[in-house]
Amino acid sequence: MLKARRTIHVVAAIIQNENKIFATQRSYGEFKDGWEFPGGKIEPGETPEQALVREIQEELDTLIEVGELMDTVEYDYPTFHLSMECFLCTVKEGDLVLKEHEAARWLTREELDDVAWLPADLGLIQTIKENYL
Repeated sequence: MLKARRTIHVVAAIIQNENKIFATQRSYGEFKDGWEFPGGKIEPGETPEQALVREIQEELDTLIEVGELMDTVEYDYPTFHLSMECFLCTVKEGDLVLKEHEAARWLTREELDDVAWLPADLGLIQTIKENYL
């Protein structure tokens, strides 16, 4: 019988400013150096939107406005299943200070393919190109 794979529920911020999207590079863990949309795990009792505001405040010292749910990505990594709710966001206050990431970039539509996205985030790139940039 197959063992059930654990599911990790996370939220991701697709932070948009004019014609650019904000991307971060992981500085630790199994996926170190991979590029992703910032965010993190949902704590018990939090809505996805509340979790996203908290995570971006913790990781980037920035207050965001959470907008529409852009997509929910379901992705099977070798050791777990990722369920990631991705919201369009804008900066309300702050300067996106890197506290946990190695690097960050504002990417235009043409630059979205210039970084090595993590597999789960890669699926969002075409949607962003077609609908948001």
